[in-house]
This record gives sequence, C-alpha cells and structure tokens, in this order.
Amino acid sequence: MRIGCSGPVLASYWRSCARPFPSRPAPALRGTVPSMESAGGPGPGPGPVVLFHGDEEIIEVVELGPPGPDELAAEMQDVDVAEAEAEFEDAVAAEGLEDEAWDTEEEEEEVGGARHGGPPAPDDSEVTFARHSASVFCVSLDPRTNTLAVTGGEDDQAFVWRLSDGELLFECSGHKDSVTCAGFSHDSVFVATGDMSGLIKVWRVDTKAEVWSFEVGDLEWMEWHPQAHVLLAGTADGNSWMWKIPGGDCKTFQGPGCPATCGKVLPDGQDGHQGPLTCVASSKDGSLVLTGSVDCQAKLVNAATGKVVCVFQEGSAALLPPAGGAEEPESNSVESLGFCNVMPLAAVGYLDGTLAIYDLSTQSLRHKCQHESGIVQLLWEESAAVVYTCSLDGAVRLWDARSGKLLSEYRGHGAEILDFALNKDASVVVTTSGDHQAKVFCVQRPDR
Repeated sequence: MRIGCSGPVLASYWRSCARPFPSRPAPALRGTVPSMESAGGPGPGPGPVVLFHGDEEIIEVVELGPPGPDELAAEMQDVDVAEAEAEFEDAVAAEGLEDEAWDTEEEEEEVGGARHGGPPAPDDSEVTFARHSASVFCVSLDPRTNTLAVTGGEDDQAFVWRLSDGELLFECSGHKDSVTCAGFSHDSVFVATGDMSGLIKVWRVDTKAEVWSFEVGDLEWMEWHPQAHVLLAGTADGNSWMWKIPGGDCKTFQGPGCPATCGKVLPDGQDGHQGPLTCVASSKDGSLVLTGSVDCQAKLVNAATGKVVCVFQEGSAALLPPAGGAEEPESNSVESLGFCNVMPLAAVGYLDGTLAIYDLSTQSLRHKCQHESGIVQLLWEESAAVVYTCSLDGAVRLWDARSGKLLSEYRGHGAEILDFALNKDASVVVTTSGDHQAKVFCVQRPDR
C-alpha cells in the first residue's frame, strides 16, 4: 500500500513493525491511497511517498495540529501522577542507578562546579601540564637548572617538560605499565623512568634519545647516586640493583626475603636500604637515618652503628623500641618524613593527616599540625625551618616548624595530590594529581 501525504499528519502503527525487515523487499501491494488533498485534507497536493511491503497497512491517521485548552485539560485528567512516579522509582531501583546517578552529580559539582554554572574551583597555579590521560604518580625536577620536570603516570607515559610554560620537550615512550618512578641524574644529563612491571629506561636530555634500558621484577623504588651516573632500584622480590649509566655494568644485592619497598642513597655514597617500610630519609651529613612504617612508627637510626636511637609514634617518642608482644598496630601509617637542614628537627607525616614535628635534641614532640585528610608527602626547605606538605584533599601547605603555624595554602587540583617537588630556592612547587594534571605553583612567603 502506498500513501502520499502532505500537511501535519502522522501515519502510525503498522502491524509488521515488531518483526525485522526482510532481507530483500517483498512485492508492494497493489493500489494507492489518494493524497490528502484528494481526500479532503489540507495541502496543495501530494507530498512525500511512503512505500509499504507485505502485510503492512495503515491502522490510524492522527492529526498533529496544536491542541486546544480543553484537549490539554482532558489529557491531564487521564494521567495518574502518583502512579507514574511510583513506576519511575521502581524502574530506577531495578536498574540500581539511583545512588550512582546522585553521587556522580555531586562529584561533578565538587570538582568542576563551573560546568554546572557554579563558581569555578580555585586554582592558584601558574602553569598546568595536561598531557597525561590518567593519574600522574611521580614528578622530579632537574637538579642543575630547576627548569625541567619529568612526570610519570597511570597512562604508561612519562614526559619531560618545561616549568616556565608547560611546553613538552620529549616523551619517554615504550613503557608497559604505570610509570611510578622518574628522576634526573645529579648533573641533569640523564633522566630515568621506571614502570611497575620493572622496565627501566634512561634518556639523554640534550639529545632526547634513549641510551639504556633494563627489565627487573616489579619495581618498588628507583634513585640516582648523588655524585655519579649510577642508578639504583629495589624490587618486590627484595633485591636491590645498581647500574653504571650508560654502560650498564650491573651489581645485585640479595634481599632479606621481603619486598624492598624503599631505599635511600646516603650523602657519602653508601647504599642505605631497609626492609619493607613506607619511607626513609637521611640527615644532611648522613649520620642519622629516619625510617617510617605501616605500624605508625618512625625510627631514628645511627647510620654508623645501625642502632635505633629513638622510636617516634604519633604524639609521643620512646627512647627504646617497643617490646615484643605489644598491642596490635593502629590502622594509621607513616607516609613521609624528613630532616630539617638548619635546626635539629624532623617531620613525620601520617595517613590520618597529622604532621608531627619532633625535636631531635630532646627526642620529643614539638608541634602537631592537623590536615583535612591524609598526608602524601612532605619536603623541607633547603635553608629554612619550613616544611611543605601535599595531601589527599588536593592542597599544598607551608608550615613554620618553629611555631607550628600554617604559613600558606595552595589549591588548584580537582583530585588528590600524589607527588610533588620543590626547586632549590623554594620558590616553585610542582605537583601531580589524580586529575591527570601536573601544576606549577609560585610560592610567595611574607618573609621573602
């Protein structure tokens, strides 16, 4: 059957709509339906032609003219609002989408309120590097000029870029897993990147060329020697590795049977490595080592003798290690720690958001500074008693270690900060975040 139509008319509901169209067209039915004009309808003449096949036929022709007030009122009387709402809620509950939909909307408003017409999220940064397509796990600055940064992320990518304008210099390609370790050699000649699968690559910065690569077990940490082109790394099987770069001469240190989760090269060039801890730091002269653990303890160790001098716990300090058979450790943990270079102070950052400043001369707690959420990392200024922290709430904070007061706070990320780096004169902070971005913050201090 064929119909020619013009004007506001809808032809609907043919019987064969519930079955698929045939693979080849069936013969059309004989006969036609006159145009609307010939049937007495409006319009100047025949309009578009619709072709039907098989047993298709017109059931109803509905006028689409604008409804009058009486028609709208009659339609509204036929609608049961309560029943319609109940049916909608049942459908949402059946799909399990109600909580998810509301949570997603709230998260979008928190992270990017400007997209919904709300006030934009504050951003104190000067430069944003947005080449990564997933969370950015690590960042390091070149020690010679402090003008370049290397970042690695969950997208299996690492990039070397310029701090001043965020311009990409080159991509460290070829990784097979999340890039969790990245750093420049002491003279900024080389940059090394390592992924979780254990693939380590070294690139020459001036030529942007890969000069060496090696594959170990699951990578836990990686660090350059402070005075030579020597790269060290630790793996989940407990072993530590050392290579001369770019020659590749290798030496392996057998582990104690537990993962080598962190490592530190002391200033005199000796390798200081502990067991499966969360973090480790050394004093400027290398005489003291501070280690942090998931048992919520930070241990101060004499580097020459290996003796534990003091055990710090959140809110207290013990001169002797806790005896065996003590109570179960708290769910808190030490996430980062470090020594002050100008005063006998040490800082310890905890997962519960506590920053503890300890006086090493008296081995006692000096200040406790509370954050809104867990501390990810802390860094001391090179020539001042000021400690920088980054946390899971996406903020960078500066604390005066002498008074325990908050000096300033910087925001700009839409997710947690996962790593950060500080340049030599403490004027620039570079952060990486779960929002797929790295940001450059210019630090302003009242005493400068």
